[in-house]
Amino acid sequence: MKNTLKVLWILVVFALIAAACGGDGDSADDTTAAPATTAAETTDAPGTTAATTTVAPDPDFVGKVLDGGGCDGNKIEKLSALDEFTVEFDLCKPNPAFLAQIAFSVFGIQPEEHLEATGGAPLENPVGTGPYVLDEWVRGDSVNFSRFDDYYGVKPAHETLVLKWATESAGRLLELQAGTVDGITFPATEDLELIDTDPNLTLLPKPEPNIFYVGFTNTFEPWDNVDVRKAVGMGIDRQQIVDIFYPPGSEVASHFTPCSVENGCQGESWYEFDAAAAKQMLADAGFPNGFETSIFYRDVTRGYLPTPGDVAVNIQTQLRENLGITAEVVQLESAEFIQSCSSAGTCDGIHLLGWTGDYPHITNFLDFHFGREVLQFGNSHPEIYENLEEGAGLADAAAAAPVYEAANNAIKELVPMVPIAHAGAFFGASAAVQGSNAPPWGHVQLNLWDNGTDTMVFMQGNEPISLYCADESDGESLRACGQVVEALYSYDIEGNVRPQLATECVPNDALDLWTCSLRQGVLFHDGSTFDANDVIVSYTAGVDASSPLHTGNSGTFDYYDYLWGLINVPSE
Repeated sequence: MKNTLKVLWILVVFALIAAACGGDGDSADDTTAAPATTAAETTDAPGTTAATTTVAPDPDFVGKVLDGGGCDGNKIEKLSALDEFTVEFDLCKPNPAFLAQIAFSVFGIQPEEHLEATGGAPLENPVGTGPYVLDEWVRGDSVNFSRFDDYYGVKPAHETLVLKWATESAGRLLELQAGTVDGITFPATEDLELIDTDPNLTLLPKPEPNIFYVGFTNTFEPWDNVDVRKAVGMGIDRQQIVDIFYPPGSEVASHFTPCSVENGCQGESWYEFDAAAAKQMLADAGFPNGFETSIFYRDVTRGYLPTPGDVAVNIQTQLRENLGITAEVVQLESAEFIQSCSSAGTCDGIHLLGWTGDYPHITNFLDFHFGREVLQFGNSHPEIYENLEEGAGLADAAAAAPVYEAANNAIKELVPMVPIAHAGAFFGASAAVQGSNAPPWGHVQLNLWDNGTDTMVFMQGNEPISLYCADESDGESLRACGQVVEALYSYDIEGNVRPQLATECVPNDALDLWTCSLRQGVLFHDGSTFDANDVIVSYTAGVDASSPLHTGNSGTFDYYDYLWGLINVPSE
């Protein structure tokens, strides 16, 4: 088993490097984050054609425009439907990661009529162009899909897809062993050998760049004191956590961003564990006998956090023994946890959270967590976000390196969180399934799975929060949405960026104007035809705070906010 896992993790490391470098095996300057990732150097997603039809645009088509109102603090100046099959993104600054970002399924396209009919809140009834049509969400049990027979890409061999969930990894494994499900997410570390040695099962390495961290919100005492935060950063034995709770291939995090992501590990490594020094620093900060606080977590298994409850108790014990801090472990319901501890930044203790990469660029890790408007860790730090804003516009990775070095060093000095681990991750599948996959970027592509029957069943860790993923950041929700709704670009199972609803997106020399040609003849599940206005309205619903369609679930639209910046936000 150990030898087998070593071989698997050699492949995982190679895949991570390939994903971070665009999969071409060339130098670090040729990453998917660089201008080399233009449409001229990409090919279509497997099983798709360049266009199902090729016709001239309708001369009577009236294209919609989203006007950002200028570039005073905005990232988008204008989005325009130039004609029936052409969309133009006029940005306020260069964006070398544009293709990688629009490939993220959160930016999926739905029919303008459907968004209008649902008031911008298709929370339980998304309509997309993907390989599956949503049939029914049976609350507390399953989400059921059927094959979309008019899909232009690889149609599922099975007629029905059932997405189920179980919070305990042991429960998911039992279902897989019993043959009642065909695949599962994130088996427990102690079960990897069992899956690997069972001839009826397949262990799927999932080479996803990720991070598990302990976060603070600096608008609450004593977390407003940087020395208190730093003492905790030095006083947790992170290696102990990795050794006890994490699978092969995992490592203690030297930086927030994994080193497989370009520029992720620029700057100084994190503090070494030193309980004595940490205790003294806490005393010097005015807490010689520690203090009382809370540890907030959710009981949801993730690749970055395989056993959340056990890790919470371990950190509770370490805080008590190493620093004299008494912490109550508080489990929150998943949606409440995400809203309070992540989106709103209202958790007054520490929180256990993590991140799995959405697209292969450092902005995906740093900007979402440490950007100017982020609330999660309390008041943002200009020493961090000013560097991030500069780095996001630099196409040359070498030129960006010193900027990200400064940002990472500021994160270490200001300690908005403590990076704990980059986790090795796995999925499990029945050996009878052909085409099983666990991609490093994007969601699992279940239309490629074939178990030889009419029904495919996949089990994840928790129920989706909603099925309108423009306003979700939860992995279980994104996995469900991604089977139905597609974006302009996507990722193949190796993690490479590929055109999807667009056939190409071409930038100007400055990388601040991107023109996307759309795939023709694509049908939505409701029978309507995909065109440029659907793109404009889908993006408007996410990014324009004044739009009647900017409703969603929580209304925060986290990804739209941090990647594109909300426009027309009412003044307080």
